[in-house]
Amino acid sequence: MIPGFLIGLREGLEAALVVGLTLGVLSKMGRQGYRTAVWAGVTLAIILSFVIAGLLQFFGASLEGTIEEVFEGVMMLVAAGVLSWMIIWMHRQGPLMQQGMESDVRQAVLQGQRWGLFGIAFFAVLREGVETALFLTAAALTVSASETLIGGVAGVITAALLGWLIFATTVRLNIRRFFQVTGVLLILLAAGLVAHGVHELNEAGWVPAIIDPIWDINHILSEESLFGQLLKALFGYNGNPSLTEFLAYIGYYILIFIGLRKVLSMRSVRVQETE
Repeated sequence: MIPGFLIGLREGLEAALVVGLTLGVLSKMGRQGYRTAVWAGVTLAIILSFVIAGLLQFFGASLEGTIEEVFEGVMMLVAAGVLSWMIIWMHRQGPLMQQGMESDVRQAVLQGQRWGLFGIAFFAVLREGVETALFLTAAALTVSASETLIGGVAGVITAALLGWLIFATTVRLNIRRFFQVTGVLLILLAAGLVAHGVHELNEAGWVPAIIDPIWDINHILSEESLFGQLLKALFGYNGNPSLTEFLAYIGYYILIFIGLRKVLSMRSVRVQETE
């Protein structure tokens, strides 16, 4: 339930901030009449997100045997890749996102482009919705699907409430700190997805295990225990991993560290140039 909640909260808040920012600009410009276009875009994006999530679940449930293992492994690796790209993108573009969004909304209003406002809301919410569907589908392959769904829905509802509190009241959330903390947690979750994905491909015979297992500590901390299941859901814990599964897990952290370090270095250069 926790991975689903974390995913729903993070993705939901990103969508809520975009919608809230758009509505806030319209309010400042005295163009509340354009809100209908924004909400139409949000509604259609939510519907399509549910359709995509349903198709992913239906397709995955229709598979059996080796094909099912390959699908699950590839799904987890793709989800981890998209999740990592999102984290790096937020570190790179996050500080400029609000300014760019406000400019796009103002330009659409000044040009009388209701479809432009519809598109801004639609594509922003659809992107987050598709990512949420992908991440929840991948997370559901490692733990209970029902618990993942409940956690995801709870996370989205919480995100919507936080978005409303930020824009409708005097409550102020440190957005930068929020995304930093959730970014770290999502990196841990993505690393677990990578390990699980390689594990599934080991079982399918698509990736050689080389040594399987390299150790077995399930007699100390079983994957089936409550704490073991929590660690498995959050961090990809496996009491008896293969060598390639372990190498993929460690390799992911190395790659994400290099990516984030490069982004932070580029941001530092931009700051120095502006000064």
